[in-house]
Amino acid sequence: MIYVRYRECLDYLYGLQRFGIKLGLDNIRTLLERLGHPDEALRCVHVAGTNGKGSVCATLAAICAAGGVRAGLYTSPHLHDFGERIRVDGAPLSEAEAVALTEEIRAVVGDLPVTFFEFTTAMALLHFARQGCALAILETGMGGRLDATNAVTPLLTVITPVDFDHSEYLGETLAKIAGEKGGIIKTQVPLILGQQPQEAQEVLSVLAQQRLAPLSRFGQEIIVNIGPQGCSVRVENETLGPLLPALAGAHQQENLALAVAAAVALRPHGFPFDEKSIRRGVETVRWPGRLERFSVASGEHLLDGAHNAAGARALAAWLEEHPHKVRWVVGMKGARLPEELLAPLRPHLVALYATAPPVEDAVAPSKIVDVAAKLDLPAQGFIDWREALACARAELDSDELLLVAGSLFLVAAVREVLLQEVGE
Repeated sequence: MIYVRYRECLDYLYGLQRFGIKLGLDNIRTLLERLGHPDEALRCVHVAGTNGKGSVCATLAAICAAGGVRAGLYTSPHLHDFGERIRVDGAPLSEAEAVALTEEIRAVVGDLPVTFFEFTTAMALLHFARQGCALAILETGMGGRLDATNAVTPLLTVITPVDFDHSEYLGETLAKIAGEKGGIIKTQVPLILGQQPQEAQEVLSVLAQQRLAPLSRFGQEIIVNIGPQGCSVRVENETLGPLLPALAGAHQQENLALAVAAAVALRPHGFPFDEKSIRRGVETVRWPGRLERFSVASGEHLLDGAHNAAGARALAAWLEEHPHKVRWVVGMKGARLPEELLAPLRPHLVALYATAPPVEDAVAPSKIVDVAAKLDLPAQGFIDWREALACARAELDSDELLLVAGSLFLVAAVREVLLQEVGE
């Protein structure tokens, strides 16, 4: 019976997407007021940026678990099940909890035209408050200034590197995008800032100065040193390490450093993050679908959530360090420009298999194939991602790597196949 109610719950929640993406804080503030302001019972860390947000959030949550701190983690999108978006101590929201929260919040929504993300943000905050979370770690959905998560007043804000993404909503220049991301900066609330392009750095530094926000910057107040025994992070005149990152990729060194800096910045608020808990957190964190490898009968598979130019560059950097001939099963969502993903990865590719991820607004495979042709890259188009995967596997040589990237929705679909094949 709970399964039926859960499916009805998800139908209702996904049905809210008919309101589209509507940036603004009026609805979420009204909804939180009707729910008795669960946000006011929480101490929060708020994370924005273009890439790396989820990794930073997941790493900080793992540090919390290692330090015995009960933490709520709110991220999006999910890979396999809605409950992954809202976690307490690593445990995803159960079907029964999702049903109960949806029914409770739906009863107070009334005629308020809330979006899917506004509703789920309220769900997360209410759940975390009810569960007695000592810390809530919140990832923005898009932007920051008008994102529903910006209804909270956090202990700490983190902004990961800013790059071009969602320009139709956030602006066509890095300065405009940085201004939207920087909207999470609050008066006198410390800000931890990832390495930024100069244009974004200038905007974010000015916003921090205007709001008297103490600023810690990657590459200046936060330093990573990489050695044969792992990496160390220096923050506030303290060096922590060596640390052995669980997440692969050079870009994850920066994400790790931002999470470590956040943990250190939380100490004055009573959070017991010593070097042991920080080390254990960064060494045990899991963030599926990001440079995740599977070895199965058909060959080596690499899944990665890269879906924009910055993600493609990070993926290309990993392939530089781990040379392979690559066959790429690729699908993209919405307004993505295929050339932004294909160009950085072209030197590593021997063939491309373009398909549509299982979403409504997928980029046409034919459009991706056309871009591949301009790059002199052999490519085929497939309507069904299963056919693309099967063809790539059939042509995969033993010394090659089968890459799945371009959309987390495609990564999730293929990952389910791989999990079945490895018996998980």
